[in-house]
This record gives sequence, structure tokens and C-alpha cells, in this order.
Amino acid sequence: MRLVGLTGGIASGKSTFARALRAEGPPVIDADRLSRAAVARGTPALAAIAAAFGPGALGPDGELDRKGVGATVFADPAARARLEAIVHPAVREAMRAETARLAAEGHALAFYDVPLLYEVGLDAAVDAVVVVWAPRAAQLARLRARDGLGEAEAESRLAAQLPLDEKAARADFVVVNDGDPAGLPAKARALLADLRAGAGRRLPSAPPRRY
Repeated sequence: MRLVGLTGGIASGKSTFARALRAEGPPVIDADRLSRAAVARGTPALAAIAAAFGPGALGPDGELDRKGVGATVFADPAARARLEAIVHPAVREAMRAETARLAAEGHALAFYDVPLLYEVGLDAAVDAVVVVWAPRAAQLARLRARDGLGEAEAESRLAAQLPLDEKAARADFVVVNDGDPAGLPAKARALLADLRAGAGRRLPSAPPRRY
């Protein structure tokens, strides 16, 4: 089974594009869903987070206080690194299990939807990479409208990821989302047609294929 990485930036439209891909049939593994399951109440990863960040990392229900821990790690790169060192190995193990399950079911193609694919080095674990790209100004506007953030907080969220232009330059396929999102399903179909025809990693000297 070919596993294609799907990534982008905050508010670039990656999740909308993932839904368009699912609608066309291929499975899309959601790294955020795997991450939530990996740190659910009672898991070793959640116990490790509580040990590293204190009992305040947990809410009254014993689940991870995502908002509180998120605010801490976005403001402190060292704290973010400690959190990632706990969460990422658990998520990678869950990803391996899910990939094996889909391959056993006979799927020829699947996508792995990972916000931080390049940041954590997962581009080496997939057969090709698709980046959903949007202009930075559009990312900021969407992020502020979606999450009710101030300008400085929105900027800090973008700064926590690699610049989207850099991700696009490294990708094999780039989906441009600078207009009406209603156009994304057609781009999903075009990408799938190319992948099913054998398109994959680009040559280092070639530009990414754009949609």
C-alpha cells in the first residue's frame, strides 16, 4: 500500500481537503485523532505528561487539559519539546498499527494527515507528500476568525510551524487553496488520478506538481 503524507499549515485548508479526499474513497488516517487516543485517560502517555507537567495538566475529569497545556507549550519551546517527546512515539506506534490494518484490508493507497509532518521528520516515512498551501495573510485571517485569537497569538501559532512556503517547496504535490474552497474536490480528484497513474516522488530538480 502506498502511504501519502498530507500536510499544510494552520488554517491552510488541509482538513477541508482531507474531507474531499475521503469523499473520493481512499482512507485518510488522521494524526490528530491518533494523538487524542494516545493521550486518553489511562494511557501511559497521559501519565508521563502528568509527571512532566504536574497534575495541572489534567482536567477535573482526568483527561488532558488541552487548552492549558497548549498555552504552556506554545509559549515555551523547551516545554513543547518535552511534550512532543512523549506524544510522538505513541502516535507513531498507533500509525504503524493503522497502516498495517488498512494494508491488510487490501487498500492500494492511503493518506496520512499530519499537521507537523516535516517538523517531526515523517516525510521520510511516507511515499510522497502533499502540501495544502494558502497565502500567509489568508492563514492569519482564517485562524483569527476560527479561534477568536488576537493578532500576536495568531502569529505565534504560525511561528510554531515551518513556514508554509518552505513546506510547499519541499513537497511532491502542492494544492493551492487561495480562493473558493468549493474548488477543492476537483483538485482532490485530479491529485488522485495522478497518484493512481503512478505519480510519486519528484526529482530533486523538478518543481512540485501543483493543483
